[in-house]
Amino acid sequence: MNESTVLNADASEIAKFSALAHKWWDKDSEFKPLHQINPLRLGFIDEIAGLAGKSVVDVGCGGGILSEGMASHGAQVTGIDLAERSLKIARLHLHESGLKVDYRLIAVEDLATEAPASFDVVTCMEMLEHVPTPASIIEACSRLVKPGGWVFFSTLNRNVKSYALAVVGAEYIMGMLPRGTHDYTRFIKPSELSRMARNVGLETVTLTGLSYNPITKVYALGEDSDVNYMIACHKPA
Repeated sequence: MNESTVLNADASEIAKFSALAHKWWDKDSEFKPLHQINPLRLGFIDEIAGLAGKSVVDVGCGGGILSEGMASHGAQVTGIDLAERSLKIARLHLHESGLKVDYRLIAVEDLATEAPASFDVVTCMEMLEHVPTPASIIEACSRLVKPGGWVFFSTLNRNVKSYALAVVGAEYIMGMLPRGTHDYTRFIKPSELSRMARNVGLETVTLTGLSYNPITKVYALGEDSDVNYMIACHKPA
């Protein structure tokens, strides 16, 4: 393991997701929210970037929920993660789905050094709030994407409402996520994320909120970015 991996990976976060790895494809498990929002994420990415025939790298792919979704839309997908158990589950699920995804145990910074400007689309969803230095991840994503390509990020906003809903509500009251899933101090405001992207040559084109209705139990895209949000960034040609 080289220096970049050591510097920008939280061992406790990797251990947390490794312990849950066997549940990645259980739609009634702790990963239920990811399965529920996956069609929304896919639609957002596909509408902007057009996945069919594109080369895509899914950074922090976990068990492959988004990776497989993009592959089903005709993309040539590489999924990378540092949780080896999650990658094993992702590879096993390919036998069930019949899809093709190249899963690799590698840090995004290392892949960016190995294969710069190699992908039409880069996705990094629900990961930035789990790493010590998100700016390093964003910079690596910028290096990975081809000029004229797209980079997509999703994360959690940092404010009182997001703490109340994403941490207190989701983890302690409704039990939608295991307690300790999120560290509020690592949440990132959209202005901060856009600035970090701009600093590495990415132009933020659009932002959408991802909200949850606890009564209907339905997720939806919209203007409310107070808690969860996604941004699409373009790399100038």
